[in-house]
Amino acid sequence: MQYALLIYENEELYRGDNGRALDEIITAHVALAKAMEAEGILRGGSGLNTGDTATTLRKTGGQYALHDGPFAEAREQLGGFYLIEVPDLDAAMAVAKRIPLAGDGSVEVRPTTDC
Repeated sequence: MQYALLIYENEELYRGDNGRALDEIITAHVALAKAMEAEGILRGGSGLNTGDTATTLRKTGGQYALHDGPFAEAREQLGGFYLIEVPDLDAAMAVAKRIPLAGDGSVEVRPTTDC
């Protein structure tokens, strides 16, 4: 079964310090991606640019409106994702626990659907 592992962190952790924290987390994610490729479970994924580069399309009452940035104000922003294929939720949770986070954060584990 395929699962999306959605990574949420406070992107402020990566601002400043001449980009060292960002470089370190990218290095850790590259290592994890290589390990998951070697295990044959990685199907895709990517880091995302910061929330201030996002545009949200919101539909309300049949009308669409564009908003700069993410729609919801939150301390944690979606920073990236992995798409994996593993036998079950327990295996997906085990992979999610391997995802590097610079500080506090969360990894949402969500099964995909066949559309």
